[in-house]
Amino acid sequence: MEGSSSAMRVFRLLNPFLVFFCWGSVLAAAAQLPPPSPHSVILHAAHLLDIRNGSLISPGEVLVQGERIVEVGRKVSRPAQADVIDLGDRTLMPGLIDAHVHLFLHPGAEDLQTVQESVPQRTIAATLAARDDLLAGFTAERDMGTEGAGSADTAVRDAINEGQIPGPRLRISGNAINVLGGHEDTVGYNPAQRILPNADYANSAAELVAVMRQQFKEGADFIKIYETGADTIRNGRLSTPYQYTEAELAAAVQEASRLGRRVAVHATGEPGTLFAAQAAVVSIDHANQLGDETMRLMREKQIFAVPTFTIFEYFAEHAATPQQAEHERQMLDLKASEFRRQIAAGVPMALGSDVGPFPHGTQAREFELMTKFGMTPLAVLQADLLNGSRLLGWEGQIGALEPGYFADVIAVKGNPLEDPGTLRNVSFVMKGGVIYKR
Repeated sequence: MEGSSSAMRVFRLLNPFLVFFCWGSVLAAAAQLPPPSPHSVILHAAHLLDIRNGSLISPGEVLVQGERIVEVGRKVSRPAQADVIDLGDRTLMPGLIDAHVHLFLHPGAEDLQTVQESVPQRTIAATLAARDDLLAGFTAERDMGTEGAGSADTAVRDAINEGQIPGPRLRISGNAINVLGGHEDTVGYNPAQRILPNADYANSAAELVAVMRQQFKEGADFIKIYETGADTIRNGRLSTPYQYTEAELAAAVQEASRLGRRVAVHATGEPGTLFAAQAAVVSIDHANQLGDETMRLMREKQIFAVPTFTIFEYFAEHAATPQQAEHERQMLDLKASEFRRQIAAGVPMALGSDVGPFPHGTQAREFELMTKFGMTPLAVLQADLLNGSRLLGWEGQIGALEPGYFADVIAVKGNPLEDPGTLRNVSFVMKGGVIYKR
């Protein structure tokens, strides 16, 4: 018995090393095996949108392996043990892109959300907003400022990328940048209360560069700058003060370019929109009124206008007073007439809704409004998918159903080339080969 006890003590001492040695041998053997091939999924539907040619393929199929598309056509290959998902009379199409969202905003007073809600509270709300947008078919988005929540969007983006929470592919900017007393500063409050602004202050080119470097350090993919505001209409013409000169914006664009990044601006009218175009920003968002020279530069430099009609319609329908409602209706009417001029001038368009002040997951309305005010449904879809992928820096990765692209696929009932309203009811959502809605 004594000998047996001694042997058992020795075994207990050696056991962890034996387990480690055996497990290490298993890992070494596994490392020599070929990696498992990605699981195959075949999506079948009555139709498939060929966005480049502007036509439907009937029927349509997409072969997905892992996170990528490997084949597209009327009938694709059938790998062994592939799952076939039959979506019936639906139309397969690329996941939608919203180039102007605010995940950290919800309906209600924007300025008070910064004052009354903590950053952790707003971050939780942003994760729910990201989920709602994804389930509505938006598989990629550009978050145009956290409106006072700083770089909290970095955490949301990273959690999505790591598969911890559902949401679209994101390009984020942290806080937008603004001058003291500018469009998103807390003007109108008691100054002694030191109410936090919805943007970071920068009052010169040097300060712009310093703030940008801090934002890039905290995870920003691009920079969002407020270039104009507040807006008024005088004799049917838009009046809006600019915030940064062309030289200051050019310094910001140069600093972003040094790191392979880009600058987008909130700019509604002249001369701020002209300064932005001269500085070669990547997009002019809202673009309520553009001068002839501004439009020429935007066409020449391929600077995108992002109209954001939906937010203007929402504000007109939900104004606090009759006077405010009239102002918003005038602004929407002006935008519509100017939009037609911009289309005629060949200004490149991308689609962004400014969702946040109105409910997340409802922004497909933007497709209908861009059609209503002058574009064909195909032109709007191409602005969203092809131009949107370029604007977000994912050209050749998203925005089309083509081999090698990410498997970001949605399905709708009906023909989006005839009725953009079909995009309000997305019945199937896949992002990166993962099904989120079926």
